[in-house]
Amino acid sequence: MNPRPPRAETEPQRRQYNSRRRSLQAAQTRQDVLAAAIKLFTSLGWAGTTVNAVATEAGVAVETIYSGFRAKKGLLRAAMDTAVVGDADPVPFVEREEFRRMGRGPVAKRLAAGITVVADIHERSAGVWRAFLEAAAGDREIDGWRVELERGRRVDLERSVALIWERELDKRTLDLLWALLGPEVYLRLTADAGWSRADYESYMLSAVEHLVAPTLKAARVAKR
Repeated sequence: MNPRPPRAETEPQRRQYNSRRRSLQAAQTRQDVLAAAIKLFTSLGWAGTTVNAVATEAGVAVETIYSGFRAKKGLLRAAMDTAVVGDADPVPFVEREEFRRMGRGPVAKRLAAGITVVADIHERSAGVWRAFLEAAAGDREIDGWRVELERGRRVDLERSVALIWERELDKRTLDLLWALLGPEVYLRLTADAGWSRADYESYMLSAVEHLVAPTLKAARVAKR
C-alpha cells in the first residue's frame, strides 16, 4: 500500500495560489470601486455622491469601501489620482509613455503630443476635479490636497516643457501655461462654452505656441 503524500508538499502551493487569487480579486474590486466613484463624482458632484451610491454602482458592500478608503474624502482623493493617470498603477508620470512621447520628433510634434496629454487628463479627470473643488471649499484637509495636487501639476508641466523645448522657461511664462492648461479652463471652454475636444487641442496648441514664442526668441537673440 503506497503511503499518502505528505500534506506539507502541497499546502504551500495551494496557499500561494489562494493568496495570489485573493490579491487579484482585491485589485479588481478596488478598480471597480474607483471607476464607480469617478463616474458618480463627475456626474453628481461631491454633495450628490454618497458612499452607498458608489457601493451600489460598483456592486460591493459599503463596508468594503470604508475598509479600503476609510472615508468618503479618501475615496475622492483616490478617484482623483486614478482619473488623472487613467489607472491605479503606482507609476510616476515621468516614467509613462505619455511623457516620453513629448521628447521624440521635431518640436511641433512634441508640443502636439503634450497638448494631447493635457486633453486626455482633463477629459478623464476634470469632472472629478470639479467635485474636488466643491469638497475643498468646506474641508481644510481636502483643500490641502488641492494645493498639493496643483503643485504637482506645475512640476509635471515644468518637466514637460523642458522635454519639449529642451530648455527651461522663465517663471512667469510657466505660471501662465500652468493657469491656461488647468482643469478649470478646460471645463469652462468645453462644458460652458461648448468647445469640442478638437477645438480645445487646436486652439490650445496655437495659444501655447504664441505664449512661448517671445521667450524662445529672446533665448536665440541672447546666444548671438
